[in-house]
Amino acid sequence: MILGVLKEPSPETRVSLHPEAVKNLVAAGNKVQIEKGAGEASFLSDELYKEAGAEIHERSAVLESSEMIFQIMPLSESERKGLTEGKFVIGVYQPLVAKELMTEVASQGITLFSMDSIPRITRAQSMDVLSSMSTVAGYKAVLLAASQLPRFFPMLMTAAGTIAPAKVLVIGAGVAGLQAVATAKRLGAVVEAFDTRPSVKEQVESLGGKFVEVPGAVEDKAAGGYAVEQSEEYKKKQSEMLEKSIVKSDVVITTALIPGRKAPILITKGMLQQMKPGAVVVDLAAANGGNCEGTVNEQTVVVEGVTIIGSSTLPSTMPEDATKMYSKNVQNFLKLLLKEDKINLNFEDEIIKGTCITHEGSIVYQPLLK
Repeated sequence: MILGVLKEPSPETRVSLHPEAVKNLVAAGNKVQIEKGAGEASFLSDELYKEAGAEIHERSAVLESSEMIFQIMPLSESERKGLTEGKFVIGVYQPLVAKELMTEVASQGITLFSMDSIPRITRAQSMDVLSSMSTVAGYKAVLLAASQLPRFFPMLMTAAGTIAPAKVLVIGAGVAGLQAVATAKRLGAVVEAFDTRPSVKEQVESLGGKFVEVPGAVEDKAAGGYAVEQSEEYKKKQSEMLEKSIVKSDVVITTALIPGRKAPILITKGMLQQMKPGAVVVDLAAANGGNCEGTVNEQTVVVEGVTIIGSSTLPSTMPEDATKMYSKNVQNFLKLLLKEDKINLNFEDEIIKGTCITHEGSIVYQPLLK
């Protein structure tokens, strides 16, 4: 199989395959082509890829001759139209959000695998790109908050008196939220966490955080570990309970997302008005509208004296390790998709079926069809 890895458009700094993955893929009988300079932003030189067995080419040559193309960010419209029918593309396409784009991709005869659609099952954990990148985002969110907060995170006993520790609230205790809890705790903050899923209470507490529990939440095991839409009555109780924690916090990190829907507003302007001057909100749901009123994606704004950092690209700020993690996820997925350097489109496999979005001119991704 001829595999082609493209350089990502700015400001993305990651690259789809690390030289370690390239070495293994070449050893398995595949030919790997890398666009010139594809790994530079991740501190991976062309020489490292050559040593791993890859060939270095210009972008046009990689697009033309590769049977399977890797680029994390979606290909441009002109590049998609230039692909011959039947080519395979692997990236992160957010199919439940970019529905029109999926229709276009299908009409062009491209077989698309979107790594953010890997089923959240035990067997697929080693391929779960969302979990890997959420780990990076949760860690970096706390560091961003600490750099913006005009106070210390830990309690300090000094000759000038005692400095009280910062109070951090994490909303959403998924992978990003739990990593944020762990990181804030390591920095010495007093940490609380909220989630609509009572089942994550034990995980929060094991990391040293206090779980803010609102009784009456609905969980759905079929949601693959994601939060689900709650009743209006629950939302009202949730808002009242969260407001108490939000207004006393120095830092709030929000991670609440519902797949395929606009992010729920959890921090209103009224709450911002009651927060401490200089408080910081890091909104990791910014790309889907944000959990905080006033969030602007990829911008830092000040609303009612509160600094709001809207960021959905934090993995790109740590490209070296983020690339290693993403690449390992892709490499593990390819162990299923490629057998003896040949494509293995086994739609009986839950992982392959759940990750394939378009094939043979049609959308085949069941959640999108529904």
